[in-house]
Amino acid sequence: MSAKFFDHAVLPVESLEVSRERYQALGFTVAADARHPFGTENACVFFSDDTYLEPLGIAQREDCEATATKGNVFTKLDQTYRFRVGQDGFSAVAFKTNDADADHKTFQKLGISAGKKLSFGRNFVDGNGKKERASFKLSFARDDRAPDATFFTCERINTPNVDRSSLTSHANGVTGIKEIILSEFVPSDFQYFLQPVIGNRDTPSHSFGMEITSANVNFNVLTPEGLTAMFGATRQTLDRGLRLEGIVFAADKSALLAALKQGNIEYRDSGRYIIVPAANGQGAFFAFEGN
Repeated sequence: MSAKFFDHAVLPVESLEVSRERYQALGFTVAADARHPFGTENACVFFSDDTYLEPLGIAQREDCEATATKGNVFTKLDQTYRFRVGQDGFSAVAFKTNDADADHKTFQKLGISAGKKLSFGRNFVDGNGKKERASFKLSFARDDRAPDATFFTCERINTPNVDRSSLTSHANGVTGIKEIILSEFVPSDFQYFLQPVIGNRDTPSHSFGMEITSANVNFNVLTPEGLTAMFGATRQTLDRGLRLEGIVFAADKSALLAALKQGNIEYRDSGRYIIVPAANGQGAFFAFEGN
């Protein structure tokens, strides 16, 4: 079993315009809006460590509903999340893969497949306005006990030959993603689901839960008490199941604090982290770590 590389986080938003304003106020550089062929749209935030955030909006509700009815797992699970949790949140994480077909077979064999594979393409626009066609194949995994957290692998069939350098430079000094924070009342109940999804059987426990590390990002599953103790955040439901709660970024602290002041963003300094709570257009709490 080889540890997978984390690719991106999917963050549903009610308004892509509001989300863009929020991320820019936080000091992030935001890419141009891009539309999927099945009704959703995004405005991504790319990092120099080859990870990114995908704030995900609804461009055409009728298309989302129609494709979900026809078996599009991406739009179906997005609709499910928005119904259960709300229009702003943190619904899914994606991992890089060179073989989405093999991943799909593995997920089926383990009984954790969330449905059919999805192949699609869309235009990508770099910071200079240059357009290229990108295409992908996705394979989905989900534990039925955790309907609010989806995991999928993403195979890049055609990668745009564009310069992203202007999009990976951020006023807040963020260079990438260090950690994904989840919550669950009994974290160890989900270790055998997460191990094959992340590609690592090593799942050390600690006083607040357990950790499992991908090839580039750590996944920390905390009890509600641990979530509050470490990040001052509160789990919003008494229902069982994994919930995606927050993201820890690597950042330059002085640049970050200057950007937050410029954007009039409220934050808390825990000593180890600068923590920005979830807000409209930012469905998860953000924690920044660095010197």
